[in-house]
Amino acid sequence: MTTGPHRPATGPLQAYLFADPAAHSLSPVMHRAAFLHAGLPGEYEARRVPPEDLPAALRGLRVPPACGANLSLPHKEAALALMDGLTPAARAIGAVNTVIRRGEDLIGENTDAPGLLDALAPLTGPDRGQAAVLGAGGAARAAVWALQRDGWAVTVVNRTLARAEALTAELGGTAVAPAEVPWENMALLVNASSAGLSRPDESPVTDEVVARLPAGAAVYDMVYRPAETRLLRQARAAGHRAENGLSMLAAQARLSFLAWTGADVPLHVFLNAAQAALEPHAQGEAP
Repeated sequence: MTTGPHRPATGPLQAYLFADPAAHSLSPVMHRAAFLHAGLPGEYEARRVPPEDLPAALRGLRVPPACGANLSLPHKEAALALMDGLTPAARAIGAVNTVIRRGEDLIGENTDAPGLLDALAPLTGPDRGQAAVLGAGGAARAAVWALQRDGWAVTVVNRTLARAEALTAELGGTAVAPAEVPWENMALLVNASSAGLSRPDESPVTDEVVARLPAGAAVYDMVYRPAETRLLRQARAAGHRAENGLSMLAAQARLSFLAWTGADVPLHVFLNAAQAALEPHAQGEAP
């Protein structure tokens, strides 16, 4: 059973990723680079934590030298009930991707939402319009909440319409069945689903859908392994601006590290470390 960190109270800081699976993650290389850049003694470990072991893993964060953890699938929503407190963003989104130790208390934060906005800024520019978010899980919740606060009119698209409707009932936006989406009005398309993650030739939308997007549309795929998903190939072939999720991964990691340590490490430290780790492989998955 996974029981979380149990190191002595003195020594380097210790941060974790709790996920299932976890071995694929780029988070360790990014955060180790950040500790080195900041001149802080610290270590970051990706740990496989099955759902039934999450409570025990989180209890292990309550004592030094643990400073916190990142959470990925399947824990972002399950962790809500296990926190001593939640930031307004985590509470509103209904998902936690960053756990911060404050004394013996655990505070749940969501850095996915601001991380996405940081990643989108150079892709979309200052204009706001209609945005389509594909998916209805924890990543989609963060995207919907962030985009609406940033001035976008959000349409949530999911194969199971009831899940999209449940999400928009909580967070706002409009739930639409895939066949009914006015794609020609969507200035931004964000893939927050798992499509393309395990099957690189899979896309969440058809070529026809991508072709219907307006000229100058932006497409952001949260998947970053493979670096060039089918969705990105479709978007570029249609003349749209497109980017994978590595920039969001780095941005949310930077915000997590800042929350744990108080050290504001430049984004390029995280991004360069992740890119260097990917270069030999060009394959992979979410943080």
